[in-house]
Amino acid sequence: MIEFGRFAEENRQSRGEGKPETFDFLGFTHICAKRRSDGKFTLWRRAIVKRMRRKLKEIEEVLMQHRHEPVAETERRLKTVVQGFLNYCAVPDNSRQMSRFRGIVNRLWFRALRRRSQKGRKWTWERMQRLIEKLIPPARMQRPYPNQRLHVSYPR
Repeated sequence: MIEFGRFAEENRQSRGEGKPETFDFLGFTHICAKRRSDGKFTLWRRAIVKRMRRKLKEIEEVLMQHRHEPVAETERRLKTVVQGFLNYCAVPDNSRQMSRFRGIVNRLWFRALRRRSQKGRKWTWERMQRLIEKLIPPARMQRPYPNQRLHVSYPR
């Protein structure tokens, strides 16, 4: 068992121990943290880095295997994978990981398109960015903080 929660840091400091431990659960690393605004306890959830790396490796392999398919077909497949990851990871305090994932996927796709043939030079980064803006979903937080989600206002 690990000590985790609002009083974990205070209890560990009184015993002369370091910061509270983190743990991985349901695809996220859970971290005890303090808010910048008032210094009170908050829970950070970050996507597990090992899983993200593994998913990116899978995407890279698939892109390289199917790089000669039409761009629209690859885009359709890639869009569903990226959207699924972003939907699952769209929790507060995880936007940096989501943006990073999306950016790496974009670069992997660009590399796969450039390796299609000697004509790969026609794929410039500017052209790729226009394609990405139209086709790949942006990384947005889709779920609010729990205190906002569970806020109930009664009619007067």
